Amino acid sequence: MATTGGSMEQASTQVHRRVGGGPGAGSGPDLRPTGRGVLEGAFRLMTVLDEAGQAGLTSLAARTGLPKTTAYRLLRQLAELGAVERHADTYRMGPRMFRLGQGWEPCPGLRTAAREPVRRLVAATGAMVGVSTLGEGRTLMLDWAPGQDAALAPLLKVSSWPWFTAPGKAQAADRAGLVPEPLPGFWAREAAAIRKRGAAFDRGTVVAGVNWTAVAVLDGSGTAVGALCALTTVPNRLEPLADMAQRAGEAVTLRLRQQPRAPGRILIA
Repeated sequence: MATTGGSMEQASTQVHRRVGGGPGAGSGPDLRPTGRGVLEGAFRLMTVLDEAGQAGLTSLAARTGLPKTTAYRLLRQLAELGAVERHADTYRMGPRMFRLGQGWEPCPGLRTAAREPVRRLVAATGAMVGVSTLGEGRTLMLDWAPGQDAALAPLLKVSSWPWFTAPGKAQAADRAGLVPEPLPGFWAREAAAIRKRGAAFDRGTVVAGVNWTAVAVLDGSGTAVGALCALTTVPNRLEPLADMAQRAGEAVTLRLRQQPRAPGRILIA
């Protein structure tokens, strides 16, 4: 994800391009949002679509607090850009957002650095392996590599989890301030245990019957930018799997540290 500069206050003074038509369009004063308001409205719509999967115009307007005519105009523009898709009377996220999302990573080169260590871990253990990062208080999966356990296959479609998955805890234990407060009272003790063991665990808490282990991966400055996790449905495999995940995570970290550091790089948490 890239960050952009410039004055948002300046942007808010620019009048958005007029788009005619749509439900309830009339000849009265143009009360549509301008500048920053347009961007905020579009992101509110896409956030609701991301949470809902798909929704109709009336529902989107109600859940975002936007006037129905404004929501319609923004959705039409987003559809023209490929950011959303319209199917009959419902909208959902479009292919352009998928392509843009696939290009985002919290540290340049993280996917590339993880590719070979992940492949080796899957080959050695048969476990399902993922690479993730914490963002907006959630565990965001950047990549999944399927293993030999078919029972885990449905999880390949899941791209976002609560922060307290094993990979989320592994990264949060190494880097404070990444998860929403208030934190549970036991978290300080658990974080200390994760740092001591070098791995985090989840034994069927997030998904019944699924056991996770995860380790943090660090960039060239020693900052935890993500985590590598391995999943199994066999509980007694978890400790040895954690040892192997640690070695794979160290290999990812080594590759990231060997990359030339870009001046002024910004890490997004």
